[in-house]
Parts: sequence; C-alpha cells; structure tokens
Amino acid sequence: MARIARLTYYPVKGCAGTDVPVAEVGPAGLAHDRVFQVVAPDGDFRSQRRYPALAAVRPRVLGDRLALSAPGRDDLEIDVRRDGPRHPGSTFSWHGEGIHQGGEAAEWFSDLLGLPSVLIGVAPDHERVTGGETPGTAAFADGHALLVASESSLDGLNARILERGGEPVPMDRFRPNVVISGWVEPHTEDEVRAMTAGSAKFGYAKQCVRCTVPMVDQETGEKAGPEPIRTLASYRRHPDGGVIFGMKAAVVRPGQLAVGDEVIVHSWAGPSPSTAAAEPPLTATASRPAESV
Repeated sequence: MARIARLTYYPVKGCAGTDVPVAEVGPAGLAHDRVFQVVAPDGDFRSQRRYPALAAVRPRVLGDRLALSAPGRDDLEIDVRRDGPRHPGSTFSWHGEGIHQGGEAAEWFSDLLGLPSVLIGVAPDHERVTGGETPGTAAFADGHALLVASESSLDGLNARILERGGEPVPMDRFRPNVVISGWVEPHTEDEVRAMTAGSAKFGYAKQCVRCTVPMVDQETGEKAGPEPIRTLASYRRHPDGGVIFGMKAAVVRPGQLAVGDEVIVHSWAGPSPSTAAAEPPLTATASRPAESV
C-alpha cells in the first residue's frame, strides 16, 4: 500500500526545507512552499544552481514572522510583509512582482551571497499559470505546485551509485514536497496521472528534468558532485536532454495531507503496476516525455 512518508515545504526558494507531519494544500501547493524568493535588483531569481550557499539557509515560518539562520551568520527575524512596496521577480518563464520584505532581509542575503539581493514574498494578486498535462498554479517554485518522489526511486538510484563505487545520496538532494513509500518499482510516480491522498487530489503535470542542484550538499551548501547526476545519466536520460527524477504535479482539489495517509491512484499512463509485474522497469524513454525545466 502506498502512503505518504514525508512532507516538506521550502519557505524561501532555494533554501532549506521544513518537514511537517501535516500540511494544508492550496492551489499553489503545500502551505508556505516557495512563498519567498531571493532576487537580483532586476528581479532575476537567485538559485542553488549558481549560489549553492542558499542550501544552508534555514528559514522558519513563525506565524507572521520569518526567521533566517545560516552558518557563520547572525540570525535574523523579520515581520512578513503581506502587502506593500513591489519589486520585480521572475522564475523561468514567469515574470511579475513580489512584496519587498525590507532592508534588513535584503542586507542579510546580500552579505551571504556577496552581491546585491532582495527578498520578496508572494503578492496578494499573484497570478501564474503552470503548464504540463494538468495545468495549475504555483508560487515561486520552478514550474509547478508539487514535486513528488518515491522511496523506491531513491533506493534504486542509490543501489546503482553503490555499484559504481560512489556514496548514496539522501532524498533532500532532490528537494521533493511529497515522498511516497510502498511502491515496489522505482519511478512509479512517473506513471501516475491522477491521485488522491488525505482530502486533496493531484494531477500529473510532467516528469522533473533535473538541473545541477542535486549535486549540492543540502546540509553544507557546498557542491558535492558528480553524484547523483552522473549515475542518473546512465539510465534516466530524457529524450530532449537532461536526466529525470521525480514527478511534478498540479493541485486539482485543495485539502489536507498527513504523513501516513494512503495514496490512491485513480488513473495511470499505462497499465496499473499491480497488474503489470511482467513489464520491464521504467526507463527515461519508457515514460511520457516532458518539457525541459
């Protein structure tokens, strides 16, 4: 039986996540997920792709306040501005504005990264339409409301890494929102097209084509490649380039999720895994193609 094994939201895009036993789910995903992001003066977003030190930042949502901590830095706690002065923001193809979170937060991140930066929050009138097979919306996530991964996918990957003489990687390298246990075959999440858990319902958007972020140690904020990308490239290449791990989903019905909730799949891309035991393991070419991230 498939169940939710882990729930994580990431308050500040690119920074550390917060594991929770229960999460409210809105149209844009788990409550508090990527509702802040660090941007350049022109609004271009800062990410671990270029600034891996963000991984070591530990944000905490404390009601109407946001606390920030990082190794070697003084802690900062600010009042969250729900509305007020706007500042440009962007996330790949989305371009808009967010709420400027003040000079203290801007100075804190500027000092951390060594270049001018601003912390912005989602504006009350934030509008963003996400694509894929199931359209939806998102806050400042790369492209979709949720990233779903399974324990069996990580187990299969780590077995291959060990065979190559490497060190296994933890799930946090992939920064998922929902981790599912109980599926036997790795990458079963790729074949899900509609599923419910708790009182929420989700629809498949696309496979997740990975960038270099999984090669960043999420504890230290330092690059620690070449794994897991090197091994993923040996068996999980996307036809259009890149490697694949995890599934991006849209919220079809908001609700509540809890660790331990049963995951019920209502439709699959192909035969249900329970009736397709003789089928070969999923590969990048066996799964439905996805757009590049």
